[in-house]
Amino acid sequence: MNVIKSSFEVFLGIFSNVVFILTMYYMVLSLFGIIKLKKKDNIKPQKTFALIVAAHNEETVIGDIIQSLNGINYPREMYDVFVIADNCTDKTAEKAKKLGAKVYERFDKEKRGKGYALEWMFDHIFKMNKRYDAVAVFDADNLISKNFLTEMNKMLLKGFKVVQGFLDSKNPKDTWITGCYSISFWTSNRMFQLSRSNLGLSNQLGGTGFCIETDTLKTLGWGATCLTEDLEFTCKLVLNGHKVGWAHEAVVYDEKPLTLAQSWAQRKRWMQGFADVSSRYFWKLMKRAIKERSFVAFDCALYSIQPIVIILLAVATIINIVPNILNFSGKAIELFNNINSVNTSLQSILITLGALLIILIQFIYTPFLLILDGKLSPKIFLYYFIYPIFSITWLPICIQGIANKNNKEWSHTVHTRSINITDLEKAN
Repeated sequence: MNVIKSSFEVFLGIFSNVVFILTMYYMVLSLFGIIKLKKKDNIKPQKTFALIVAAHNEETVIGDIIQSLNGINYPREMYDVFVIADNCTDKTAEKAKKLGAKVYERFDKEKRGKGYALEWMFDHIFKMNKRYDAVAVFDADNLISKNFLTEMNKMLLKGFKVVQGFLDSKNPKDTWITGCYSISFWTSNRMFQLSRSNLGLSNQLGGTGFCIETDTLKTLGWGATCLTEDLEFTCKLVLNGHKVGWAHEAVVYDEKPLTLAQSWAQRKRWMQGFADVSSRYFWKLMKRAIKERSFVAFDCALYSIQPIVIILLAVATIINIVPNILNFSGKAIELFNNINSVNTSLQSILITLGALLIILIQFIYTPFLLILDGKLSPKIFLYYFIYPIFSITWLPICIQGIANKNNKEWSHTVHTRSINITDLEKAN
C-alpha cells in the first residue's frame, strides 16, 4: 500500500510541475500580446499575388468572397483570383466564372480534402507563363478586408516568406456557438499570435487568410495533405528555419459553425489533425530546438501537442476543484486527504496556482483583451458567460481526436451565411 501511495505521490509531483510550467508559459506568452504597436509604413505595392479560393459545393457563398477579393484596395493588374472547384456537384464553378474568377475544376475521389486540392492548384500556378511573387489562400466562406494585400505586401518586403492574417468572425452573433467560437479566435489572435509576433517567434498558420512566397513554396514543396494542413506546413517551415509572420491589420472574416454538433465535428477534425501532425513532427522539432538552441522550434513543438496540453490543464483543474467541492460538503475521502497532506503540499499548491491562473485568464484577462480590440458588445458579453461551457467541451473533443488520429476522412462544414463585405466592415 505504501508503494502505491509513494508512486502516486511521485506521479502527482511530476504532473503538477508540468502543468504549472505549461500554465505559466502560456500566461507569460500571452502578456506580450497586450501591446499592439502602430506602424505607419507607407510602402508602395510591389508584390504580385495569386489569390486561391478552395471550394467544395459552395454556391451559396462563393459569390461573396469573389466580390470581396475583386474589391481589394490594391492595383488590380497585380493580382488574380483563382477558384478550385473541388469535386463540386453544384453551381460553384459556374457562379465563380460569371464573376470573373479563373476557375479550375478538380475531380479526384481518392485524394479528398483541402490539402490535396491546394497541392494540385499550386502545381498549376508553377506551370503558368505569368509569374506571381506570392500565393494567398482562402476558404470559400471568407470575406477579406480591403487592405489585405497592402499588409501582406509590407510583410513580404520586410523579409517574411510566409504571413498569416488576423482571423475574425463573419457571424459572431448568430448563435451562442458562433459567439463562443468568435471569443476563442479573438483572444487567440491577441494572446498567442500577436504575442509571438512581438517576441520574434513563429506564428501559426490558421488554415485561411495566409500568404506564401512562391519561390519558398517551390523550394519546400507543399506536401501538407492531412486534416490540418496549416499546422503541418507550419511545422515544415519551422524545421527548415523559416518563421511565419503576423499581419494583425490584414483581416479575414470566417464563418463559424452554427450548432454544437457542427462545431464538435469541426474541432474533432482539428484535434485529429493535431494528433497526427504532432506524432510526426514533435520530436523532430524538439531535436532542432536542442541542437540549434532554437526557442522558435521549441514553441512550435509545444503548440503541435495542443490536445495533450488541453487534457493536462483540464485534469489539473478537476483535481483542484473536486477536493474543494467534497471538502465543502463534508464528504472528502481519504484519497484527497492524502493529496493534501504535508508530503504533497507543494504539488497541491502548484496545481491550485495553475487552476487559479486558468480561472484568471478565463474570467478577467479574456474580457480585457476583447475590450482592447473593441469586440465586447452587450450580446458578446452574454455569450461570454456561456463560454466556460464551450471551453469544457474541448476535453472530450481532444480525447476523441487523439483516439481517432489515424482516421483521415475529411468532413465538410456546410456554409450558409451570405453577407457583403461592405456591410460587414460597416458593422465592425
